[in-house]
Amino acid sequence: MVGLSATETVSAPRRNRRAVLALAIAGVLLVVAIIAATAFGAVTLSPGQVLNGLFNGGDLFARQVVWDLRLPRVLVAALVGAALAIAGTILQAVTRNPLGDPHIFGFSAGAGVAAIGLLLFVPGYPTGLVPLAAFLGSLAAAGIVFALAWRGGISPIRFALAGVAVAALFTALSTTLIASSDLFTQAVLAFLAGGLYLVNWQDFWTILPYTAVAAAVAIVFADWLNLLGLGDDVARSVGLRVELTRLVLVALAAVLTAAAVSVAGLVGFVGLVAPHVARLLIGSDERFAMPLAAILGALLVVVADVVARLVIAPSEIPVGILTALVGAPVLLILVRTRT
Repeated sequence: MVGLSATETVSAPRRNRRAVLALAIAGVLLVVAIIAATAFGAVTLSPGQVLNGLFNGGDLFARQVVWDLRLPRVLVAALVGAALAIAGTILQAVTRNPLGDPHIFGFSAGAGVAAIGLLLFVPGYPTGLVPLAAFLGSLAAAGIVFALAWRGGISPIRFALAGVAVAALFTALSTTLIASSDLFTQAVLAFLAGGLYLVNWQDFWTILPYTAVAAAVAIVFADWLNLLGLGDDVARSVGLRVELTRLVLVALAAVLTAAAVSVAGLVGFVGLVAPHVARLLIGSDERFAMPLAAILGALLVVVADVVARLVIAPSEIPVGILTALVGAPVLLILVRTRT
């Protein structure tokens, strides 16, 4: 390889092996967390009961708890965490802003307004329309943020400030819509703070295609993020259509955010924390950092949901409160060190 030292050519495979090892360990931890989350709750199941409930069916009580109550919730939590983490990875790379997060930049709030509007003004709507409405709201929020931040280019500071303003505006609008309606109080709290109280298999199958397709496309085109991270001039020099690429990647982030918000409400900071932890562990190559961030985001939300169910059992607290407890200190550290 022209221009690379012997040390650099040797270190690249080493970094790749480290990334694969990190992905494998994180994947194992996620599987363990999913099994544990299926076991713990208002009624604790033994590992044997979990396995019987999953595969045997002899224990009807365990099977009902596992298949009807806990497994769909755990799998939805994993999808939500992965979707938000990939969306955060995209936004951080596209804007070259370490504070990039769909919650902070207003994407989640835009999706939330659209989902609430559908709930209030279109009674009897098909469930499959919720992610579509949330996507349109998220995309609208993204468009407003870009319009406010654009002055011949995207400034990370302007983008962050515009995102915070749009997030506050749409959150206030969501609160106003809810306050003027007769929605159930617990459901309202779950949505605004982020929660998984009533999710089921229908929610899982509704958001799975949106999340899977958008995540797969984002990972396939991770090299675009690597090029954007080098700067617009470098990206253009190798033939990348920078603004069109940004538009496509932001649309993917909007799809992922909308899928998460449509079933879990405004879960914050997952998209901020997971990408930074992934890059800290294996570096900034998005081909590896993005999948690792997705697994770490899924792990974070699954674990947070278990804690949310157990900390004041038999009641529970919104999972978004716990992710905020993790994410807010990370945000303060980033503000102090990266801006």
